[in-house]
Amino acid sequence: MTNPSTAPIDHFAAQLQGLAALPHLGVIQAQGEDAANFLHNQLSNDVLLLPVGQARLAAFCSAKGRMQASFVVIKTAPDTVLLVMSLDLLAQTLKRLSMFVLRAKVKMSDATGQWQLRGLLGESARAVVPQGSPWQTASADVAHAVALYPAVLGDTPVPRALWLGAPSQTPPAGAELSTDLWDWAEVMSGVTLVTQPLFEAFVPQMLNYESVGGVNFKKGCYPGQEVVARSQFRGTLKRRMARVFSPVALRAGQDVFTPADPEQPCATVVLSSARPDGQGFDALVSGTLESQQSGWRVESAQGQTLELLPLPYALLADV
Repeated sequence: MTNPSTAPIDHFAAQLQGLAALPHLGVIQAQGEDAANFLHNQLSNDVLLLPVGQARLAAFCSAKGRMQASFVVIKTAPDTVLLVMSLDLLAQTLKRLSMFVLRAKVKMSDATGQWQLRGLLGESARAVVPQGSPWQTASADVAHAVALYPAVLGDTPVPRALWLGAPSQTPPAGAELSTDLWDWAEVMSGVTLVTQPLFEAFVPQMLNYESVGGVNFKKGCYPGQEVVARSQFRGTLKRRMARVFSPVALRAGQDVFTPADPEQPCATVVLSSARPDGQGFDALVSGTLESQQSGWRVESAQGQTLELLPLPYALLADV
């Protein structure tokens, strides 16, 4: 019998064609002449020099460099920036960002109801954002589409894109897909957003954000900037996110163990989803580099083995 973890998965690309509703995402809007400058001083990426109509990945960190939220940042006008994020963190993130506004000329608001969000896969994504390079955008009428990192199935990359349109707009053409299928494609891309179970669990590099365009080390200060920079430039980064196969279901925030040090968890599940054929689960797990080599187990050091799979992108080397 073929081991599901090593069986070819390229054929699943045929199922990743269409669009999925994204009810788990929300939108914060920053509007005002200081919107870009304000967010530039709060997030891990450059927002001030972000051109209108373009997008970037960014993290919002605590003073200790721990991620409290992350966003797909889209500048839709010189005075308007949208932050697409996990809905379960939106209210507390909006409240915290608003605390820092002070005298800046910017209004922060929950704009989730002003947009419908769809995840586009395969040819549906390619048709809307033809260039396909991650974080490239395309706009039509009042809708915006952002190319995301592709889902990589073996040697087959499947385009992914995020689409935002007005509630009355007709979404792009394509078959209706389940949110579960979108989640699996996200796991296979190796790039995901912070959710409530991961609040303050990681610095950006522990989710590989510096390798997928989520951190700008040349920009000015932001909360946690010193910790993030020190992790990168002083060789103190000891945790990374990896892609794994699991024979059992996993959940975000779940502890992972290693037989080499069985008394304490060495890693955390970031995102997990069942394979389309139901034969096991793929997941993103962030843990110590040492424990990756000694092996990961679920629930306890004697639990089911998680099989390490290659990441679909290269990691930026520590400096």
